[in-house]
Amino acid sequence: MAYGLVHKMPTRKKHFSSSDCLISKGDIRLWQKDLLEKKGKKWYYRFYVEDASGKMVQKEYAGTESKSETEKLLRKALEDYEDKKFVAKADNLTVGELLDMWAEEELKTGTLSNGTVENYLGAIRCIKKHPIADRKLKTVTAEHLQAFLDLLTFGGEFPDGKVKKGYSKDYIHSFSAVLQQSFRFAVFPKQLISFNPMQYIKLKKQAEEVDLFSDDEVEEGTQPISHEDYERLIQYLEKKNPPAILPIQIAYYAGLRIGETCGLTWQDINLEEQCLTIKRSIRYDGMKHKNIIGPTKRKKVRIVDFGDTLTEILKAARKEQLKNRMQYGELYHRNYYKEVHVKNRVYYEYYHLDGTQEVPTDYKEISFVCLRPDGSLELPSTLSIVCRSVAKKLEGFEDFHFHQLRHTYTSNLLSNGAAPKDVQELLGHSDVSTTMNIYAHSTRKAKRDSARLLDKVASNA
Repeated sequence: MAYGLVHKMPTRKKHFSSSDCLISKGDIRLWQKDLLEKKGKKWYYRFYVEDASGKMVQKEYAGTESKSETEKLLRKALEDYEDKKFVAKADNLTVGELLDMWAEEELKTGTLSNGTVENYLGAIRCIKKHPIADRKLKTVTAEHLQAFLDLLTFGGEFPDGKVKKGYSKDYIHSFSAVLQQSFRFAVFPKQLISFNPMQYIKLKKQAEEVDLFSDDEVEEGTQPISHEDYERLIQYLEKKNPPAILPIQIAYYAGLRIGETCGLTWQDINLEEQCLTIKRSIRYDGMKHKNIIGPTKRKKVRIVDFGDTLTEILKAARKEQLKNRMQYGELYHRNYYKEVHVKNRVYYEYYHLDGTQEVPTDYKEISFVCLRPDGSLELPSTLSIVCRSVAKKLEGFEDFHFHQLRHTYTSNLLSNGAAPKDVQELLGHSDVSTTMNIYAHSTRKAKRDSARLLDKVASNA
């Protein structure tokens, strides 16, 4: 902890006596001449402190007409500073600077997953584009924050002059979490403000407007894909993009998320027991411009059972990959991950090299399942592009996205009598209500069948 005007003993002039020294720590000395000064009848004391931005600033305070009493005040102030009881107020610190400080000192060094950290950093970048980021921290009120979050929720005219729609609920929760935690950080341990204005904020919801006189049909949630449409999709991809077929088949028959599908390795598959072990996921990090291998969404390993159909698909894929390796020879790619440490955080970057390239010593090989013909990994970003292309060009798939395969898997299980608790565990949901609320209501056929149960009651009366 820096006390201020400090001098090493060997460089100090010899004519100062030990009685001139106010504070002594090892070979560090604080001297009366540096810290005390008489102005008129009063003595003043001063010393340097580190402000919230890390800069050293000098603080001066009035003492009394007594030099000895002023020395006591100085000693007490230094002791309080050492004990974190004295904090230099950063009068000019802005909300944007607070967000950067919180990100460096708490967010990046904390225990949140790498995906959540990147999500929050993205929220910070967005907040800093808004005028509230330039507002001084000490002047920010709950009204300012409420107005900002309301704008993000309901939309309106943004600082760039453009009128935009509101953000989704998930985005709003990310913005709220960032502001809540950074302002709490400003209260303690930083002691920059005395209370957290975010505690008074209420997250509002957009009202759903319904046109009472419209002839349009009410839009349903994400609908499952019929098996006939699924087969039509596979036939389309056989002509247009064969490498996308295997991950789509796995998602259809096992309900995996896109990142989990791409992160699957052959070591995760037990063909005899017919089960997958889901332990990792892959995502693209826009800030690092790297594909990152990380944990699943819930950070939990789960076992997913599958049937004979997927077993035969995986066996055929394995044979095809061995055949490609022979055909490509030294030009066949192998896949690797590299462990990277930043602060107290660890993440894993994905790389691929062909047989002509030298493999760095810190690369470790990994045997992915979903490969392109040359051996490189079929990435989530590539699959997303394929899905968007399908939505544009294949009739009946206008709203298609990869996650729809997961919806379909769930609806197929539930509509055929699977226990909701079992489906929840297969999907890796945190609770069974998520499984039921998000997926079970989406099936039009299930609703019609349930409604027609009353016909049976009437016919038996």
